Amino acid sequence: MTDVLEQARAWLADDPDPATRAELQAVLDAAATGDDAATADLADRFAGILQFGTAGLRGAIGAGPNRMNRAVVIRAAAGLAAFLLAARTPVNGTRHRVVIGYDARYRSFDFATDTAAVLTAAGIEALVLPRLLPTPVLAFSVRRLSADAGVMVTASHNPPQDNGYKVYLGGPDGGSQLVAPADAEIAAHIDAVRSVASVPRAADGWAEIGEDVVTAYLASAAGVAADDGPRDLRIVHTSLHGVGGVTAGEALIRAGFTDLHTVAEQAEPDPDFPTVAFPNPEEPGAIDLALALARRVEADIVIANDPDADRCAVALPSADGWRMLHGDEVGALLGSHLAERGRTGVLANSIVSSRLLGRIAAAHGLPHAETLTGFKWISRVPGLTYGYEEALGYCVDPESVRDKDGISTAVLVAELAASTAAARRTLWDVLDDLAVAHGLHATDQLSVRVEDLSLIAAAMARLRSAPPSSLGGSAVVTADDLLTDGGLPPTDGLRYLTADATRVVVRPSGTEPKLKCYLEVVVPVDGSDVAAARVAARDRLAAVRADVGAALGLPS
Repeated sequence: MTDVLEQARAWLADDPDPATRAELQAVLDAAATGDDAATADLADRFAGILQFGTAGLRGAIGAGPNRMNRAVVIRAAAGLAAFLLAARTPVNGTRHRVVIGYDARYRSFDFATDTAAVLTAAGIEALVLPRLLPTPVLAFSVRRLSADAGVMVTASHNPPQDNGYKVYLGGPDGGSQLVAPADAEIAAHIDAVRSVASVPRAADGWAEIGEDVVTAYLASAAGVAADDGPRDLRIVHTSLHGVGGVTAGEALIRAGFTDLHTVAEQAEPDPDFPTVAFPNPEEPGAIDLALALARRVEADIVIANDPDADRCAVALPSADGWRMLHGDEVGALLGSHLAERGRTGVLANSIVSSRLLGRIAAAHGLPHAETLTGFKWISRVPGLTYGYEEALGYCVDPESVRDKDGISTAVLVAELAASTAAARRTLWDVLDDLAVAHGLHATDQLSVRVEDLSLIAAAMARLRSAPPSSLGGSAVVTADDLLTDGGLPPTDGLRYLTADATRVVVRPSGTEPKLKCYLEVVVPVDGSDVAAARVAARDRLAAVRADVGAALGLPS
């Protein structure tokens, strides 16, 4: 305990933020009186420094090295500056340039300002977005402004107490998210920072980007819809208290989709996310207000963005009421739509996404690629024209945004829905067509949230030492450890294939304390009886889910 107290006092003396200094002093004072809760809290705050990786930084806001705070961010900005100056030739040949964006979460503006101050003092041109804006605008700006890097201060769809620091690289990386080995190089520079006090920070000198860049992004996002297509579509949109509402609305209206209804209770940015348990459209109940509004106004479609608007969810009316589409269903619909429109180039998806896109690509004579999880990998596929991952992420215009973009996706979804309705069909009909043509690909996910991360490591070790011999009654014929097998860069994951084409991928989440299991079954369609195939797929998925749950040995 003495070591922790000494670390805490040293950190306290170096913390530039009065708010977190007061917070840490209160914990120190309580721990000094023998308060067990304060002692445990202090130990957690100083269990290590928040690790910088390919996802940048993400964690709970608070005092101490194992939290998101100004001291941690200043160190991260200093590490990024040192990396750029040591390892990267400026894109424009003269001076490094970094674009900085921020969302509405607590401390986002402060973290963005500290980043600009550190970069400016290091001689790097720092350009800050003009206001609260979605992550895709930052990713667009990195390419648009020929920047060497971009920083987006956001925790995306994490709980309210979190914030994060996402880094993009420009130049030859094209404005994509960070990947190895750059992450380790930046982390090494961060580790070399002796103290926050030793990091120079400018009082001014950075620039605010003009609205013209936002206007250019809106034109780009609206432009993914063909100019001459139908526009008769009643849309309900929610931004889940995030920063995407205004931007998504403007993009849709610019594209001609003017029958737009916004969920008023969730329209304004609010870092407390008061109407949802988790600000993630995938979570149960997150879009209930949107569905209620859709029923009232008799909408044709519900479109939801997560708080930083890089993800897009879609719900449709059906014979059984409104239902949200799986990310794989949207992924297949958009891939098929773009192929039908004559897009050329590579269609890509992550290894945890459905294999249906590969079959769609083959049917249209297009190349297909499979990548590791995350858009940092999808966006780097050579010749990419469209990419997606099942977690509601879609890259529909890689020439403009080399990342998932929930706003341009919303426009493309609207175009597809309107053109389908004009032909007196529904998107459910289109999904049935794909099932008849390629087999019914049904997916599901088993996700286990833990408080003790060691449980995830233990579960992965158990699966490696004793892999399941069968899943859903079908023998496992291939078991790949993605650390060593799979034909992709090593990653902590396991992939199982069975004799009846069932596939299961198990991996720890990169952003949340979860172990995720991705399940897929493929059922041939007998004639055009898709309904029977759906029943068979549902039953098979249930059996696979039960077997995977038992193999994990974790409480669900």
